[in-house]
Amino acid sequence: MGEIKTVSVVGLGVMGKSLALNLLENDYSVIGFDLNTNLVQRAHSEAENLATSAKFFPASAMSAIISGAQSPRIVILSVPAGDVVDHAIEDLLEAGLSEHDIVIDTGNSLWTDSISREDKYNGRVRFFTTAVSGGEMGARFGPSLMPSGNVEDWKKVQPILEAISAKYSDPVTYINTTSNPCCAYIGPAGSGHYVKMVHNGIEYADMQLICEAYHLLRDALDLNASEIAKVFARWNQGVLSSYLLEVSAEVLRHQDDKSGKPFVDIVLDKAEQKGTGLWTALNSLQVGCPAPSLTEAVYARTLSAQKALRQSISQSAPKILSQPSAHESCSANRETFINNLHDAMYCAKISIYAQGFDLMRVTALEQNWDLNFTEIAQIWRAGCIIRADLLNPIAAAFAEGGHDQSKLEHLFLNRSIHKVLQDNQEGWRKSVMSAVSLGVPIPVIASCLNYFDSLQCDTLPANLLQAQRDYFGSHGYSRTDEAEDKKYHTTWHSHSKEEVRIS
Repeated sequence: MGEIKTVSVVGLGVMGKSLALNLLENDYSVIGFDLNTNLVQRAHSEAENLATSAKFFPASAMSAIISGAQSPRIVILSVPAGDVVDHAIEDLLEAGLSEHDIVIDTGNSLWTDSISREDKYNGRVRFFTTAVSGGEMGARFGPSLMPSGNVEDWKKVQPILEAISAKYSDPVTYINTTSNPCCAYIGPAGSGHYVKMVHNGIEYADMQLICEAYHLLRDALDLNASEIAKVFARWNQGVLSSYLLEVSAEVLRHQDDKSGKPFVDIVLDKAEQKGTGLWTALNSLQVGCPAPSLTEAVYARTLSAQKALRQSISQSAPKILSQPSAHESCSANRETFINNLHDAMYCAKISIYAQGFDLMRVTALEQNWDLNFTEIAQIWRAGCIIRADLLNPIAAAFAEGGHDQSKLEHLFLNRSIHKVLQDNQEGWRKSVMSAVSLGVPIPVIASCLNYFDSLQCDTLPANLLQAQRDYFGSHGYSRTDEAEDKKYHTTWHSHSKEEVRIS
């Protein structure tokens, strides 16, 4: 197979157009198609302004994709997740796409749908996926890509995807800043979109974490948006450095032209969502792997959407909890409060990533995927929404196990990371106590701490819980002084309360 230099892009909305322009600047000619001809014309117009020898060929029909490129053709789909993906593929097949051509789904598809589609189109077309993170700017100038599917198809599309991806610094030496692509083969069908789903769950939690810090600084210290922006900007120079903290500071600095107020103060506090965070929360429950902070972030958005209810409850009665002394204490010890909150952010952020990586570990075992967590942490270092300096020590932690990623069962078991948590937990705990005393909700920060404490607890009260289940449901229990696989039941409703073995 000769070198592929022409790529088709179906769907020229915000993401599709950005990917097309990115391909052009990396010397790949593009055949662009969209049902909306205005989007085709817009992409063509912007392409003509690029300083590249590659050409953009506007297509008025899908048949132009077949006639305009030699087999094996590479077709990138940038269409909404769901049935639209199948409709687009069927239209391409009807236009003449063959079993040797490769269709790459770049949308936010549910990972199980990607597995089903590989089976569905087997023998008709090569179905491949690459999840894309980074939004419009990432797609345009270099996203983080999470490709998955048949490994032979990966070899064919690898040069293309690596060329358009962002590039990261080596997590240990910080060298080769332009040669490490934020693109790595994740594994079989579905695995790339699964990793992207967990990425989005982490994103939900990280965003909520920053919002909780903003809430505390606003309500506990009475800081205005500009002052909070300065705190965030200072934090962004250290271990908390991340894209999300950077953009949060920028948003907080922005003034609304219409009202003259800080922009954030005129934005209605009702957060929307597209559903990928919900998918992550559901997956954690389905596989039995706790990711409480990722789930709390979803609940935080749904609670924010209940604006009318919140107003009714807030206005109908005074706050149950009112401790002016707590507010005065926070204000009097402003720098200490800010430093404690910094430590809480640091620890909670580690906890969020730990939950996400553990969820990937458990699902990978269930699906028989060989996920490389070092590479996943590395390809999130640039281009994507959750890029952060913290990913460097995370990548290094997994790298300590070499090719055997299972050597590190959980990030909390890495000595360096555990030491960070131990050294900073005092500020974390004090921040949670301050929030509770002030009546400021911090579901993610608090759940991160509860998760940490639960995993450090050798004996949880689940012994009583299992005994309760045995009492009213005869569900049985294991004894601490015998092998766990031996199950017993106590005849609670008999006079003797005899213990009997049931397995």
